[in-house]
Amino acid sequence: MPETKNNAKTFRWWNIALVGFTSVWGLNNVINNFANQGLAVVTSWILIMLLYFVPYTLMVGQLGSAFQNSGGGVSSWIKMLSNNKLAYFAAWTYWVVHVPYLAQKPQIIMISLSWLFKGNGSFVNTVSPLVVQGLSLVIFLGFVWIASKGVATLNNIGSIAGIAMFVMSMLFIILGVSAPFITHVQIATPNMSDIHTYIPKFDMQYFTTISMLVFAVGGSEKISPYVNKTKNASKEFPLGMIILAAMVAVSAVLGSFAIGMIVDSNHIPADLMANGAYQAFQFLGNSFHVGNLFVWAFALTNTLASAAALAISIDTPLRMLLDDADKKYIPKALSKKNKKGIAINGYYMTAALVSILIIVPALGINGMNDLYNWMLNLNSIVMPMRYLWVFLAYMLLTKQLDKYKSDYMFVKNKYVGFGFGLWTFFLTAFACIMGMVPKMNMAQDPSSWWFQLALNIATPIIFILLGLILPAIAKRTNGPELN
Repeated sequence: MPETKNNAKTFRWWNIALVGFTSVWGLNNVINNFANQGLAVVTSWILIMLLYFVPYTLMVGQLGSAFQNSGGGVSSWIKMLSNNKLAYFAAWTYWVVHVPYLAQKPQIIMISLSWLFKGNGSFVNTVSPLVVQGLSLVIFLGFVWIASKGVATLNNIGSIAGIAMFVMSMLFIILGVSAPFITHVQIATPNMSDIHTYIPKFDMQYFTTISMLVFAVGGSEKISPYVNKTKNASKEFPLGMIILAAMVAVSAVLGSFAIGMIVDSNHIPADLMANGAYQAFQFLGNSFHVGNLFVWAFALTNTLASAAALAISIDTPLRMLLDDADKKYIPKALSKKNKKGIAINGYYMTAALVSILIIVPALGINGMNDLYNWMLNLNSIVMPMRYLWVFLAYMLLTKQLDKYKSDYMFVKNKYVGFGFGLWTFFLTAFACIMGMVPKMNMAQDPSSWWFQLALNIATPIIFILLGLILPAIAKRTNGPELN
């Protein structure tokens, strides 16, 4: 009925902006990029928003509108625009890039618990990498077991923790920016009024940090299913996306200012990525005379959010791979399900890959802090690989605009549209490749530097090769009905 259809389109531009903001943004995005660039990251945030994030989100809007019945999955976009084989590789990429993500979550949980119970970051600087990764393996395998039982409670915990994390991120910005004026504490960075402080030095080291910026603003394809739930989508969806970009930009810039007031941009601590958020909340708690209250709140929130994300990310990406990809490219054995409806052999494959990625780095990277930073950097190299499929899908769409019409168009000229898709594809690939260069000082520990470089190059190559091997296994092992 027309009335039902109209009532279904209840999203307005502000809903789109808020849903998008909570989906793609968090405090750690500010901390991690400040650790790489200092206050020069303010300019980088503005550039990445204008040159990458805005076109990215608007392309996603058109793809979501053109394929409103596909559920917003990138692999389904590729399938409709090209063929099943490319769609399989898109689904495989979406799953396999979560392997480093899963490997780091136990580290984050342990750091959070350390701050919750000890009130300091000594865990990062004193515990052996082998001990940490051994405990990480135990935690990860424990969550694999929990997820294999089909426990759904963590979904609800994750939603609550996600909202709490958003609140903590906003609280940090408000308190960080206001602290020097309310409590009269000394600003840590002495030259914050100097314009040169905010101008990046566009050298080799700078370009190796772009992957972390791309990693921070990626993932807006999660919003695509809402395009066709938006009232007057051709106008309100892009408006919502532009407001989203503005919100992210303001949060990134103000968050960077807040960090600069607490941490000297000219002397950034080596453990800022791992401990920075807690140290900042501890500083603010002392400044506002509430002790470790903010630290405890953030540590508890981060623990719950990471635990929920760990359990959910073991199952959801694998389910998307097995459900979305053409069955002839997936070995039948991987889809075998237990009594709970869990693809148990797929879980074994996930557990094997993540376990290898947990243990191997600890054999050649010295120090828990370097290990944490490396794992985070690996995520920034690997995770954006899935964004490449979004941009490929958009380029393919620009060549088939007559066939796939949508209520919302990013740009009407197919050549201009293709150019945007090519630009964002190139920038993402460039960021991933440059991100492979280790961020640590080579002279400080040459063997560890080369070990990290080897792992950064080998990991995505191995992921790609595994994706090529599975169809070959499927061809030999699947029955004739699946080939």
